Amino acid sequence: MIKMKVFINPGHAPNGNPDPGAINDFFRIREADVAMAIGEQVKQYLIKAGCGVKLLQSNNLYGEAAGENIIQSANDWEADIFVSIHCNAFDKTVRGAETLVYDLTSDGHELGKCIHAQLIEEMQDIDCTFPDRGIKTRPLLAVLRSTIMPAVLVETAFIDNDYDALLLMNHQQEIAAAIARGITDYWVQKQG
Repeated sequence: MIKMKVFINPGHAPNGNPDPGAINDFFRIREADVAMAIGEQVKQYLIKAGCGVKLLQSNNLYGEAAGENIIQSANDWEADIFVSIHCNAFDKTVRGAETLVYDLTSDGHELGKCIHAQLIEEMQDIDCTFPDRGIKTRPLLAVLRSTIMPAVLVETAFIDNDYDALLLMNHQQEIAAAIARGITDYWVQKQG
């Protein structure tokens, strides 16, 4: 099998500065920190599976801020796939995971289906009430629109919901393993 190059982008700024992303006030956890912790573990799983992996957390998506440019880095590295890892937020009552793709006809959609299936199965094994919010199109998101490889943005859970926040704090390894399995499922399917 051909070695896969995976670009992992934990959402928001390194160390949460200047952009921590969403925050859970009760548990005092920040999206940037949770996304990085999960991203680092995904990286380790994929390295063990024989993948080439680059991980970059930056506040600079496409040249609008200081720091390494995420989209340019992924494109220049010629990654085979791009996975951005985030935590969702709304009004503290909403729960669940969703995966965002550019459209429903691209390889990114196929990648999204593989990752989302693994993530939902894992989360519902942990908590049978964990909602599946599905795969959604977001063609205006820069990381989905401007990358030249199949790309997804995974909203792992709602960090502002205390139930989901507990899952994000206590099950990062399982979330990371599910994302990594979804990535390798996609690659096997693509090579098939």
